[in-house]
Amino acid sequence: MSLEVTDLRIEIGGRAVVDGISFAVPDGARVGLIGESGSGKSLTALAILGLLPDGAVASGSVRWNDREILGLPDRELARLRGDDIGIVFQEPRTALNPIRTVGRQIGESVRIHEKVSKREALARAVVEAERVALPDPERLVSRYPHQLSGGQRQRVAIAMALACRPRLLIADEPTTALDVTIQAGILSLLRSLVHDAGMSLVFITHDLAVLAQVATHAVVLEHGRVVEQGAVEALLRAPSSPVTQALLRDATATLWHPETGTPTAIPDAATPRPARGSAERHPESTPDAADQGSAPDAGARRPDATPAGPAAAQDAGRRPPETGPDEEDTP
Repeated sequence: MSLEVTDLRIEIGGRAVVDGISFAVPDGARVGLIGESGSGKSLTALAILGLLPDGAVASGSVRWNDREILGLPDRELARLRGDDIGIVFQEPRTALNPIRTVGRQIGESVRIHEKVSKREALARAVVEAERVALPDPERLVSRYPHQLSGGQRQRVAIAMALACRPRLLIADEPTTALDVTIQAGILSLLRSLVHDAGMSLVFITHDLAVLAQVATHAVVLEHGRVVEQGAVEALLRAPSSPVTQALLRDATATLWHPETGTPTAIPDAATPRPARGSAERHPESTPDAADQGSAPDAGARRPDATPAGPAAAQDAGRRPPETGPDEEDTP
């Protein structure tokens, strides 16, 4: 299956915030959308899934497996979300429902799309938690998001997106809110999952060096327009647009070696060079307990009563209910 975006235009309040974007994602390809804040990359992803904010109007064409999906009724798009197309949002704290166990959230799309029982969905959640390398998955699925580290929460979000084995994964800056050393683990996980499943990937980021870790083709955006696109290696070696040149100068998460044509691994903890948007802005993003074997606040029982995020029910094409936990939420 392939994704084709042609002349996509998004207007908000009569102003074009995305202006004629076109790109293709062939079956099994790994394509990156890259640009600074406000370039239109995240809005493009939301338009693909029919999740644009109120007041935004999209035109042009978005075709999935030769079917036009731009403008489809939400009921039909809901069948695609999570089943054919999965999405991982930037900030797992707002993407997860704080009053539901992570097991219930991982299993939600399985229940919706595969019509299985609660017991079967929970068993599947354990399998998916293990698949994304979460520690002690049988116990972890009974925990709440606030009881996990930042890296663990992002792994839960990835498990949610991939539970129904979609053919396309959209990852919207999935490592920006994480410490640079945790980024390495998440990027490696995404790489291996995409490769093993043979799925396509659209990876959204502002960091060209991070993109080099997961994508082979890049589409560079500025002010809602495509300014350059091509193989990632070519853009790293000889960027032609000023935007790409600036992104290359700002790339901090990896070190590119033109003489070898390959990126190095993300620096380890001994290298005091955090990426933009890392734990400097999010001091609560502690080292990933998937590698540490422990999670913060493990003794807490209930999270604070904060609103659920928009992605908790992405697979169902609706916002999560703001009701209290039911009997399934009790460990």
